[in-house]
Amino acid sequence: MRKLTTRLAGGALAFGLLLVASGQPATAQVDDSPARYWTLEKQRQDHLREPPRPRLQQRPTHLIRRAAPVRGYVPQEGTLPGVAPDGSVAPKAPDALPEAPIEADARTTSDQPSQAPTGTKTDDKAVIAILGDNLGQSLSLGLAEAFADRPDVTLLRRARENSGLVRDDYYDWLKSARELLEGKEKIAIAVVLLGSNDRQQIRDGAVSADPHTPRWDEIYAARVKALASLFRDKKVPLIWVGLPIMNNERVSTDMLAFNEIYKTAATEAGATYVDVWEAFADDRGQFSAYGPDVSGQMVRLRASDGVQFTRAGARNLAHFVEGDIRRILEKVKPALDPSAVAAARGAASGILEPDLTARPATPQAPLSRPAAGAVTPLTAPPVSPGGRLVTSARQLVRTNDNEAAAIVQQGLVQGRPLEARPGRADDFAWPRR
Repeated sequence: MRKLTTRLAGGALAFGLLLVASGQPATAQVDDSPARYWTLEKQRQDHLREPPRPRLQQRPTHLIRRAAPVRGYVPQEGTLPGVAPDGSVAPKAPDALPEAPIEADARTTSDQPSQAPTGTKTDDKAVIAILGDNLGQSLSLGLAEAFADRPDVTLLRRARENSGLVRDDYYDWLKSARELLEGKEKIAIAVVLLGSNDRQQIRDGAVSADPHTPRWDEIYAARVKALASLFRDKKVPLIWVGLPIMNNERVSTDMLAFNEIYKTAATEAGATYVDVWEAFADDRGQFSAYGPDVSGQMVRLRASDGVQFTRAGARNLAHFVEGDIRRILEKVKPALDPSAVAAARGAASGILEPDLTARPATPQAPLSRPAAGAVTPLTAPPVSPGGRLVTSARQLVRTNDNEAAAIVQQGLVQGRPLEARPGRADDFAWPRR
């Protein structure tokens, strides 16, 4: 047995030496080199960075929506939808745009009056001219919304961007006002809002002056008074609107100085001055971009630059001028009857309102309240059944009036309420007895 074991061990050793000598490994080889590891790692990272491929899904045919035919559309023979009979492409209707900010709307103003509705004569309309700069454009948009219910009123928007009374070489407001007053349009009321662009050097011929120096104030005040006097000489009512508070403190200080000049010139010319400073300030007198609109809701009134107005702010600005305009219009041109106003309001909003004023009203006599009621003497018979005046306790004892004595005991001694009698002042029974 020992010999057999020795022989087996020697055979195994010889077989191992034979494999080593031939260069063949006894086990399978594995490539664990660093180059191989980083190659596999790069492939894995590249696979992770690849975007996932979208899976193609078949949409059910019952969910596919097809365009419904347009009712009432009958294409002409030999033509296609969207193509005119002469072969030209018909213009496409513009899509509805969202409500734009006031800064974009301000650049689309027109110097021409708005078109009168069908059946209304333009000569019968009261023309309101609005002169101003960027803020004047916002005011004109707000007034257009405020007077949408007055078909007998038209707005003539003469606002000009980046204009003012300082740079008359860029835009001469005195010349423009003269042309306006001498034109074919008969101006009923003029509204002016200028000054937001006048914080710069002014020139008068060969003389120039820096802002808010005595010479600058003198030249600027003369131009403001000259503009206001043009409307006074033509007997056109003028409403001069003051500048609002600004977000910048230095700019607001200059606006206050401008407002003093406007107020003085308007007073001397017999015009109406409207102060809107506190309308766009908070309870501490500081600038506030938010505030209540005409319906009382808290909204943003000023743009991000702290100068321009939003759409709601323009309507608020017009609200403080609207009252003076309507007051003057009542003298110049009385308002239309309520049925025409209701129809104009419905046409502006797209909703037709019923004409309730067309129904015949039942004539009623006017109620007149007398200056004083009937005089009732204390010695007269009682008005209420069984009622009598409360007399002294001594008289009650003398007359043996037990009922009156009980009333005195209950009301004056015990302090308990008395039972109301029909027809008496403390009888609140309904219906009346």
